[in-house]
Order: sequence, then C-alpha cells, then structure tokens
Amino acid sequence: MSVHFTRRSLIRGITAATAVASLATGLAACGGDSDAATTTAVAGSVTVGQLSNGAAKQTSLKVSEVKSISAELPKSVKSSGKLEIGIGALPAGFAPLAYVGSDQKTLTGAEPDFGRLVAAVLGLKPELKNFTWENLFVGIDSGKVNVAFSNVTDTEERKKKYEFASYRKDNLGFEVLKTSKWNFGGNYENLAGKTVSVGAGTNQEKLLLEWKKKLESEGKKLTVKYYPDRNGTYLALNSGKIDSFFGPNPGIAYHITQSANTPNPTRNAGTYSGAGASLQGLIAATAKKDSGLAKPLADAINYLIKNGQYAKWLAAWNLSNEAVATSEVNPPGLPLDNS
Repeated sequence: MSVHFTRRSLIRGITAATAVASLATGLAACGGDSDAATTTAVAGSVTVGQLSNGAAKQTSLKVSEVKSISAELPKSVKSSGKLEIGIGALPAGFAPLAYVGSDQKTLTGAEPDFGRLVAAVLGLKPELKNFTWENLFVGIDSGKVNVAFSNVTDTEERKKKYEFASYRKDNLGFEVLKTSKWNFGGNYENLAGKTVSVGAGTNQEKLLLEWKKKLESEGKKLTVKYYPDRNGTYLALNSGKIDSFFGPNPGIAYHITQSANTPNPTRNAGTYSGAGASLQGLIAATAKKDSGLAKPLADAINYLIKNGQYAKWLAAWNLSNEAVATSEVNPPGLPLDNS
C-alpha cells in the first residue's frame, strides 16, 4: 500500500464519515475479491449516482461507442467485448468513491460510474470486480482485470509496473461551516489565527505542521487539534472549537452532501494538492505496463471531457473541484522519494 495520503486517509477518514450516515447499512462486504453486481445500462446511456443513497444526484448521461477510439484497443480486449474494471473497495467501501449501493449488492460510487462511462465510449461492456486494496494490484498483474478505477495516485514508483491515464486531481480540502466567511485561497498565510483539525499520521498533517512552523517563524499562530474520530471533529466544528477540518477532498465532498439538510451545513473552503506545492497530484486509470490500454483510455476520457459528460459526472458526486482539463498518458507522478 502506498504511504501517500490517498488510500490511507480515505480509509481512515472517508469511512469514518460514512459510519455516521445512512449509507452504513449498504457498505458491508467481505472476502479478498468479488465479482460486483453491475447495473443494466440503456443503450447509449449511463446513469451515474444510481443507488447512491443520497451521496450523489442521479444523472443519466448519453454516451455511445466512438469507433475511432475503440479501434485503438488491443485486439484481445476489443474481441472480448468487455472491459474488466478493478475497484479496491473491500471490505467496507469508501463513500463517495466506491461502496455497495442501497440495494446492498451493486457497486456504486464515483469511480465505478466513471469506469462505466469510459467503457461505453470504448464500446465495451463494463464488468466490475471488487478487491481489497492489495489484491487490486494483484488483479491487474495477473490479468484478472484490464484496468483499475480506484483512486490510484500516479506515482513514479508505480510506473515501474503500470501505465496511467489521468482523470481527477488528487486533492486535500478544507471544510468549514457554511456560515463561515473564511477561505484558504491556496495561501498558508490565511491560516494565521485559525484552529484546524487534522488526522494524525497523515500527509495532510505533515503539510499543516509545516505551515504552522512557517507561521511561527513569522510571529503568527496556527493551532492544530486532533480528535479520535470524525464524529468528534464535526462536533468540534459545529460548536466553534475549530475553524476548519483539513482532510481528503472526496471525504469532505461526501460529508457536505450529508450535512446539507442539517442545522450545521458545511462547505469546501479551498483545496490543495496532496502532492504538495511542487506538483499537482493526479488520480489515474491504472493498467499493466505495456498493455496498450493507457492511450485509448486517455482518449476516451478526453472525449468525455470535450462532450460534457465528464463535468456532469463530477458534479453528480460533488467533486467538480477535482476536474482536470485533459487526460494525460503517464503524466509526472509523485517522485520516488514520496511515492
């Protein structure tokens, strides 16, 4: 498992938020890997946010095969007629990215939905297979799946074995009460005088403590607080004990949807690259190196970007602030010393 924040913090953070919401009954799954149920797609249409139990706005998107792109597929994949998609959501899932839907059998979330959209452009039937995080990569290595859509960060270390087609920014976010006027603005100096909660042992804690040290050198104060779970964090935010929570952006996006109709709705006050100041971290479709899949995957993603389905998919899951302008094949990833 990568030591980078993406997976570790999502498991610790997003599932903690999930536990306090109505999705909890639909997240259970067990075992090392499983064939996940898939929804039946209408020809030329993919419904995103289906069975999300309130985590997304259900949206039907028109999308059909683009033959000039599907022609780029390796012959073995094209002739099979299916795109085998790996999701690393066992055992409990991580809303809003991947979890078992409200029917308690269908794998839903932003990542499975995007895999279905890409498969439609490629003219292939999506077949979703759910794994533990470790077994997800075993599944790619063994050929059990063609590609993973599972919040995998593009890193230089992983490029030794895999090829990538980027599709989402790998972001951290600041969550505040909707009534708050404060915004991060991409500048650590805006944290002066604030009290911020963060998860211990995470990449975001490392960044926050670096900013705290910089502010102290300027004679300014940033107070960092820790809570044993996400419930404690949100109680502190609601009561004014902290000004903001700093954590994985998808988990914050999910909690914003869940708090929208409560007495204390929240909002996103700004994002920051999980890779730090020098590089925008990227989430990417992940295939075996030299499989020949990265280019058709990127071309399919760029088709979705150009024709608007991509933006609607992100909006349905409240992840518009992670949009990329274009999908790239093997873009610069986290360096070897931070992979």
